[in-house]
Amino acid sequence: MTEALLSIRHLCTEFATDEGRLRAVDDVSFDLPPGGALGLVGESGCGKSVTSLSVLRLIQAPGRIASGQILFEGRDLLSLSEREMRKVRGAHIGMIFQEPMSSLNPVYTVGDQIAEVLTLHRQLPRRAAWERAVDLLTQVGIPSPAERAGAYPHQLSGGMRQRVMIAMALACEPRLLIADEPTTALDVTIQAQIIELLRDLRARLGMAVLLITHDLGLVAEFAEDVVVMYAGRVVERAPVAELFADPRHPYTQGLLRSVPSYGDNLGARRLPTIPGMVPDLRSLPTGCRFRDRCDKAFALCAEDEPPLYRVAAEGELRGERAESHDRRLARCHLEAR
Repeated sequence: MTEALLSIRHLCTEFATDEGRLRAVDDVSFDLPPGGALGLVGESGCGKSVTSLSVLRLIQAPGRIASGQILFEGRDLLSLSEREMRKVRGAHIGMIFQEPMSSLNPVYTVGDQIAEVLTLHRQLPRRAAWERAVDLLTQVGIPSPAERAGAYPHQLSGGMRQRVMIAMALACEPRLLIADEPTTALDVTIQAQIIELLRDLRARLGMAVLLITHDLGLVAEFAEDVVVMYAGRVVERAPVAELFADPRHPYTQGLLRSVPSYGDNLGARRLPTIPGMVPDLRSLPTGCRFRDRCDKAFALCAEDEPPLYRVAAEGELRGERAESHDRRLARCHLEAR
């Protein structure tokens, strides 16, 4: 079995509030192999972005990583000093942040911002770093890259700003790229171009990608495995083809039913929806966190929070607790019945 490039074990990230500590990420575990592509999906507020920021240790007060392990190439990132962690960010793990307009510095040209990554991590002289920045803009498909390198973020379109973010993230050819909602607020044509660009760069550079999104269509196109999160917890994990063919958790089933192109939805006049809202972390329901919105809930769901069960294949014993290496699991008592 290939050793994981990124291995997250029992990660808990919490935020201090006047009403106590709220766990935005609660006992999350998953693996990402070298060169692999993993989709992390769920509704807004389920803990996806907090998970990605935890990997890079970018959680700011009043938040903190309370427990767990984040193993990258065998090293626990939580054991590194801040100085050591700065050497990892950008050089070995790149990140495309969710909103490029707020992530890029408005008072520096995009070329200067890309070049800064190279001078910091690769110690390139200024001229060489600038030339490499122009080359990176060429690689991500920006027209007239030498001219665009001298532009400020507000002078570029949303699609171009996103390409600049990708160029910055790839400047040092990291082994892992975290893409947090890389196509948010882009029209469908630009979305397709960005995903195709990421697919091409992944194949060419051999890097692994952690794709964070609420768009299951993007996951189907790009990822090999999927982790579904709900209210801070992993509720299902599966290879992409298996998840779309046979979703096991009622929450995953609800997400897929709401996709316009899924199943019989293309001819439907009204899309199915999941009733209710993601629960408030200050007042989580007893038992299963999804039970108030689930049409399959039964008595046990209100009494005990389900563990992650290994999804049994035909003829296998049902109801076994999941192991860290299992690719197919679901946090639902139905898996034990």
